[in-house]
Amino acid sequence: MWLSNRIQKIKPSATLAITAKAKALKAKGMDIINFGAGEPDFDTPSNIKEAAKRAIDSGFTKYCPVPGTPDLKQAIIDKFKRDNNIEYAQNEIIVSCGAKHSLFNLFQSILNPNDEIIIPAPYWVSYPDMALICDAKPKIVKTRESDSFKMTPEQLKKAITKRTKALIINTPSNPTGCAYNKEELESLAQVCVKNKILIIADEIYEKLVYDNFMFTSVGSLSPEIKANTIVINGVSKSYSMTGWRIGYAAGDKEIIQSMGKIQSQSTSNPTSISLKAATEALNGPQDEVEKMRREFEKRRNFIVERLNKIQGVKCFNPNGAFYVLPNVDGLLGKKYDGKPISSSMELAEYLIDKAQIAVVPGDPFGAPGYLRLSYATSFENIKVGLDRFENAVKA
Repeated sequence: MWLSNRIQKIKPSATLAITAKAKALKAKGMDIINFGAGEPDFDTPSNIKEAAKRAIDSGFTKYCPVPGTPDLKQAIIDKFKRDNNIEYAQNEIIVSCGAKHSLFNLFQSILNPNDEIIIPAPYWVSYPDMALICDAKPKIVKTRESDSFKMTPEQLKKAITKRTKALIINTPSNPTGCAYNKEELESLAQVCVKNKILIIADEIYEKLVYDNFMFTSVGSLSPEIKANTIVINGVSKSYSMTGWRIGYAAGDKEIIQSMGKIQSQSTSNPTSISLKAATEALNGPQDEVEKMRREFEKRRNFIVERLNKIQGVKCFNPNGAFYVLPNVDGLLGKKYDGKPISSSMELAEYLIDKAQIAVVPGDPFGAPGYLRLSYATSFENIKVGLDRFENAVKA
């Protein structure tokens, strides 16, 4: 009787639930290999940790401005200019407690009850639930593996209604790892501009791209498209700083100001020490980012090749991020001990119970018949885990 209608519409994060289960089983002494985690397995670079220590030692432990410190906002402005050829002002930037928090603040700032937000599937698990919290309607558009899991302009046009408020584009994507090139982004952005639909560009995996893929930030396409776009990014994935909880948004100053208003009544400023660490991450040397990227590319090459050799599995080769989304339709309907495995949810349960590997079923990502595996774990874990996967399939 005490709970709101709103809270009953949403589900806990599936990826966090799988990670928690894997950790709990490990704590009981089980040898679980976790392909569920959405965080790099590398340590935060030492120059960033040293900046945090200096912040503590200098007493930088008090309240800060709600939308972030001027020095970090300037570092973000410099990053956009240097890496993406986009210019923003201080009042067009807000720093939040992770990119997820930035997105939550944005959804709260722009969505009214019954507004529609177009979300291409497969999607990151939190997008639909964030919309539901606002009493808005996620408009799910299923992409095709034959299109590399990328939404086409025709699909976008067909999904638009009078209630459409925004489109979210996640490039590179969680869970597919697909990334849109400049021409593909331009074609989608033009449809949005023409129909006065806000573009939400989630670019958190920007630095993790492979095969010489050229990343393009949506806001860089033209002044008109920039004015129609809110860019979401952060330091979690590129700098292995998931626990530091620093994300940011850039775009229209009125929307950014509204996000600050929401933040002022929820978390206030992000952690002061993390603000200093993130400033060093963006301003400091970037060689560790490139080292991580190269290692992820090696792992991606290996995991895709191995998965495609397992009977009943087909795996798309992604351009970025650190996930693969193998199609496991060829395994569904098979039996173990006389019990049929009829969904990717049941297959994921079978794999953790019988093979001691944790994977995330595709269903919470809008991708039934698929599994998501993160290769943000050691090469040895990937090898052993895929051996277990293959043996479990043979069984």
